[in-house]
Amino acid sequence: MLTVKKVPTVVSNYQDDGSKSISDQSVLGCGRNCLGKCCFPVSKLSLYSFKKKEEGGDNVGVMNNSEDSNMSLQNLLFGQWEDRMMRGLFCYDVTACETKIIPGDFGFIAQLNEGRHLKKRPTEFPAHFVLQPFDDSKFNFTKVCQEEVLFRFEPSSDNRSHFSPTAPAVADMGSNSTNVVAINVSPIEYGHVLLIPRVFDCLPQRIDHESFLLALHMAKEVKDPFFRLGYNSLGAFATINHLHFQAYYLAVPFPVEKALTHRVSIEMGNPDNKGVIVSQLKNYPVQGLVFEAGNSMQDLSDVVASSCIHLQENNIPFNVLISDCGKRIFLFPQSFAERQALREVSQDILDTQVNPAVWEISGHVVLKRKKDFDDASEAYAWRLLAEVSLSEVRFAEVKACVLEAAGLQEPDVEETKKEEALHFEPPSQNLLHLSQGCLLLL
Repeated sequence: MLTVKKVPTVVSNYQDDGSKSISDQSVLGCGRNCLGKCCFPVSKLSLYSFKKKEEGGDNVGVMNNSEDSNMSLQNLLFGQWEDRMMRGLFCYDVTACETKIIPGDFGFIAQLNEGRHLKKRPTEFPAHFVLQPFDDSKFNFTKVCQEEVLFRFEPSSDNRSHFSPTAPAVADMGSNSTNVVAINVSPIEYGHVLLIPRVFDCLPQRIDHESFLLALHMAKEVKDPFFRLGYNSLGAFATINHLHFQAYYLAVPFPVEKALTHRVSIEMGNPDNKGVIVSQLKNYPVQGLVFEAGNSMQDLSDVVASSCIHLQENNIPFNVLISDCGKRIFLFPQSFAERQALREVSQDILDTQVNPAVWEISGHVVLKRKKDFDDASEAYAWRLLAEVSLSEVRFAEVKACVLEAAGLQEPDVEETKKEEALHFEPPSQNLLHLSQGCLLLL
């Protein structure tokens, strides 16, 4: 059973752009012990090596290090995250935030998080372009302190999982840029971390095939359906233009995970049949697509990444939720920022100052004012998310283009009806089967 420790609310000094003294640390590189090329070559960050290949049986999580034979990725991540919390590296104590399930049919989750509103880093770029070049003058993850990094996350050479508490850094970062997992200093939930692919390549916030597959590997390696990964594009409330995925643990099903779907894709006769099934959400406030199955993780990743690449190249903001240990992926094209610029969003929704990114769209609504939290209702959550969604006509156009980009097409009406008849009902709202010790309801 995980024990959540309480710590005083403090502001991390290590993501400030200005120079600050750092006690009890050796002076390395620039003197700030940062994650930049100046300091990283002489660092000894922990290394988690994951199984990359899928053939030959599933040995994910089997460790070869004798001192860490019981060290699963989940235990490592949560243990390191709590260690950083005890060191006072977070902007506020997220474990003190109130959380509740909103009464109703969907089970939307509301959290009161006033600290995130007051101390979160502001966005430093315009929101009307999904693709923007990386700007080293703006905040990026090479400027964080190495103390905020939990471990490196790399594929293993022997197709088994390993953990090395101290592993020398790669000297030639130009040809072998490393992936890192770091804390989100403005967390939403327990274990909130950032997966930063190829951090020294300084990639802008845009999906590519290699990085998306890396995120699926992390979801699979953790092996817990209550640990999800999310992605926000620029224009869909990503606040840092440096490629990253977010992830955290919450021991309740998200409303979107329980939503009904109907199948909207079939293969286009491609000899390289990937076996990926694409469905559309039904009776949910945000129009979205659900990708699942596939002959392999690689195939599922390729289809979703191709869909995301199409959206970003056509300047369509979107959010992605990686669910069920990487087996189900939700894709939400959205238009909130555009509607806001056109003054089409209701003023009472704007007054809440809620930015509907991937977690809100999935049904975990982070509220910034006590009054909004106390008054939160299913009707409010539905109205908020409905402001995010594309219209039915626009979504149909985007869906057709996404399916084409993924090498798929929509089935005819008879096949759709047959698929819907076979679809099962969502699980009940009863949460008694969950481990209440892991549910952070305060």
